[in-house]
Amino acid sequence: MKTNSLAPDYNGYRFPPEIISHAVWLYFRFSLSFRDVAELFLERGLVCTHEAVRDWEARFAPVLADRLRVRRRGQAGTSWYIDETYVKVHGKWCYLSRAIDRDGNLVDSMLSEKRDMHAAKRFFKQALETVGHVPERVTTDGHDSYPRAIRETLGCEVLHRCNPYLNNRLEQDHRSIKQRYSPMRGFGSFASASRFCRAFDEIRQFFRFRTTMKQQVSLANQRHLFCHQLDALKAMVLAA
Repeated sequence: MKTNSLAPDYNGYRFPPEIISHAVWLYFRFSLSFRDVAELFLERGLVCTHEAVRDWEARFAPVLADRLRVRRRGQAGTSWYIDETYVKVHGKWCYLSRAIDRDGNLVDSMLSEKRDMHAAKRFFKQALETVGHVPERVTTDGHDSYPRAIRETLGCEVLHRCNPYLNNRLEQDHRSIKQRYSPMRGFGSFASASRFCRAFDEIRQFFRFRTTMKQQVSLANQRHLFCHQLDALKAMVLAA
């Protein structure tokens, strides 16, 4: 029988899958530390350590991120906006490449230790595999690696625009992960930083209520959509 490589394996854990998945979701959705999540569970009569929450995040965050990536395949638009922001890892600054479409929907994100041709080509290849189609336009800053990386990875037919003003929407979009990451004061390892950034962006996109930039969503409808998405996320994580 063929097994699902994206299915989480909860064997060997003392807590049921519902508790573990909820802890992981809390950690990424809100500005909480591992100790904060453990204390929230303690208030509900569930005793676990912050190290247990850390272990759950390390084990199940990649599975959750992969499932969300598969779910949104083909949903991004054909106009991509790409930029980098900085993330401190073990005292050193690393580059978090992020891309959104013209409506603000996530295309992809990737953490790299260097900003060079290899990293740019790797990011475009990963974004292409995630989205499933080649964009018509790509907007970046003036870094030298982008023109060649776009030609060799996405094709010569893709229109490449270099305009810092057109990328203002992405600069604003960086705020979400900066606000979440700032209280953490950096990461201890590149693997944990990459895992966190990837899962954070995927969960944030999953709970994004607007599908277009000018769409108006009332507060009541936002609450309804939040409950609906949370139920869908729980069902997705617990599915075999």
